[in-house]
Amino acid sequence: MGTSMLFVSGGLVCLTAGAEGIVRGASSLARRVGVSPLLIGLTVVAYGTSAPEGVVSVQAALDGAPALALGNVVGSNISNVGLILGTTALLYPVQSDAQAVQLDIPIMIGVSALFLGLLGDGVIGRLNGVVLVLGGIGYTVIRVWGGQEESQAAVREAFDEAVPDRYGWVWEGGVGIGGLALLILGGRLLVDGAVAIADGVGLSPTVIGLTVVAVGTSLPELATSVVAALRGHADLAVGNVVGSNIVNVLGVLGGTACVHPIDATGLTWIDGGVLFGTAVLTLPFLWTKWEVSRWEGGVLLAVYGSYIAFLVQGTL
Repeated sequence: MGTSMLFVSGGLVCLTAGAEGIVRGASSLARRVGVSPLLIGLTVVAYGTSAPEGVVSVQAALDGAPALALGNVVGSNISNVGLILGTTALLYPVQSDAQAVQLDIPIMIGVSALFLGLLGDGVIGRLNGVVLVLGGIGYTVIRVWGGQEESQAAVREAFDEAVPDRYGWVWEGGVGIGGLALLILGGRLLVDGAVAIADGVGLSPTVIGLTVVAVGTSLPELATSVVAALRGHADLAVGNVVGSNIVNVLGVLGGTACVHPIDATGLTWIDGGVLFGTAVLTLPFLWTKWEVSRWEGGVLLAVYGSYIAFLVQGTL
């Protein structure tokens, strides 16, 4: 058991560092070849922060543990709203803009509903995966097209602060390649450790994916959102959470299903209901005053805590 915990811990560290390396290296290289900061943010950064979920899910599916892959995606989306958005709002009320409320959140709700629909026959096959991936491409195109109305000056200023242009091609490429290597290693360690823990304590791979693996792969988003809130930029949390949830289902789950069909029989209607319910809950919260207040953050955190308690109790 001790070795398995070390594998999980080491995997989480590698995944977090790897995601950071890929985002920074790829972003710097993209800027050098003339890609706008806005486009980089909507593509490289958006998918880079979901890279841990993607690597772990694909690795789990290839290792014959598709339930772990499915639990990872579902659990990550639930923790993104309940744990990350809830915690951030408790620290500082989270404001949003019209595009997130009128476009991104409805898309997140629709994607969650589509996901539940695909679970009808208990299997997410390769054809389902292709549909999801195409949906992810469509969403990216919509965001890039709609994002042209955003302030390029403000985006560039924030981008220059986060990714300074001070290193050369070789360094930036090395950071990106190193990040990819750490992601692959981290995914290997985390999946091996999680499967061993599940076998050792008698938990199903789905439950391990919904809890330990899901929270672990969401740590980069949690750290980013909390730091942003403490610096007075809590508004970044909404885009971070909503964008990650959409990419997780369309890109991560879709891509995993393309590699290997996913058996969804280990997922209960309660898991799917919490996934869909937390997505729906964000809309009225943000629609009222265009923000998630502290008490609303408390509600989200309470929902997440109750769900985790339910999962743990069901395994005792």
